[in-house]
Amino acid sequence: MKQLLSHIRVLDLSRVLAGPWSAQMLADLGAEVIKVERPGPGDDTRAWGPPFLKTEAGDPTRESGYYLGANRGKRSITVDIAEPQGQEIIRELARHVDIVLENYKVGTLKRYGLDYDSLRAINPKLIYCSITGFGQTGPRAEQPAYDFLIQAMGGLMSVTGERDDLPGGGPQKIGIPLIDLITGTYASVGMLAALANREVTGEGEYIDMAMLDVQVSLLSNQAMNYLMSGKTPIRRGNAHPNIQPQDVFKCADGDLVLVVGNDGQFAKLCQTLGAPELAQDARFMTNPDRVRNQLELRPLLDALFARKTRAEWSDLLGQAQVPCGPINSIPEALADPQIQHRQMLRNLPHPTAGTVPQLMTPFRFGKAEIRTDQAPPLLGQHTEEILGELGISAERIQQLRQDAII
Repeated sequence: MKQLLSHIRVLDLSRVLAGPWSAQMLADLGAEVIKVERPGPGDDTRAWGPPFLKTEAGDPTRESGYYLGANRGKRSITVDIAEPQGQEIIRELARHVDIVLENYKVGTLKRYGLDYDSLRAINPKLIYCSITGFGQTGPRAEQPAYDFLIQAMGGLMSVTGERDDLPGGGPQKIGIPLIDLITGTYASVGMLAALANREVTGEGEYIDMAMLDVQVSLLSNQAMNYLMSGKTPIRRGNAHPNIQPQDVFKCADGDLVLVVGNDGQFAKLCQTLGAPELAQDARFMTNPDRVRNQLELRPLLDALFARKTRAEWSDLLGQAQVPCGPINSIPEALADPQIQHRQMLRNLPHPTAGTVPQLMTPFRFGKAEIRTDQAPPLLGQHTEEILGELGISAERIQQLRQDAII
């Protein structure tokens, strides 16, 4: 089976997470991705551990779990882009690729002659994507940013966490670097859209992707709640601000997540809980009624859920087609039969560890396949191979290594 982007070449100048995540997505779809790293330390995330991958002999490698989660399917070349000889290597690579992806501070690559205008001059059809915290323009453009900061500044933490009047109340960040990951996803969508446009116009494109823009766009229903009502959204723990009942409920032996999305499901819930009269109660008949009266509804449901175990309620509500489920740990989630069936966790061959575990892309196609044969690369693993493809002689490569350019 074909890989959808097997005809596309990507030069990945990014590091840490948003950019590498985006490039990994393209690699999963079959694109050839060349990852450029600093000689010596490489991508910052290589050292973001423990844990670190171990060799077959049990010795730790230089590949942290953090790095291994965002760099599958790429080839790694080490180049010092601060040096003129390194810059020339990047320019030569840029002549032969479709996409350049970078996440340097605003203005950094322009000083090196590696910005969009400079590279477009040698490759007019180039698609160039820049990822930054705040974008290329505006009063914060030159400021650095990380996911945690953007979650705070972009409003996400103001609606995440328990209510202030309850134990443990206060703002919380999400447990994964979600804004980095979604920024990378948006960047991939933007680059693919630019590729589709290039097929029609023959023209390249520049993409300015800002993490704060992404975060604000994700405020979705919470921002609309504010814009429509003028009321500032608050933290509600696990309760949904617009749909009820959606929350965590305590059963006889633990917690169960309940997600009721419409009035029909609420009627089935009440029937299953043995309290069909609740669905006819004027306070709870429609979703707007339940949202307005959720403080009255909650204790009634609590008392009903406490009568049986999680397994019992899950079975009964599942039969009634009422969405519910356990709060799994990460090991439990990865062991779920559905996840196992979908092959979301695989082991790929690795040059020093034998194999490396990987959480796979969620893409599934009827007539194409994703790449599943190339583990995250060792630092500089493909340097000589890639330089050789550019026509650089072995003697020249040796000299570049002696000069610490590669």
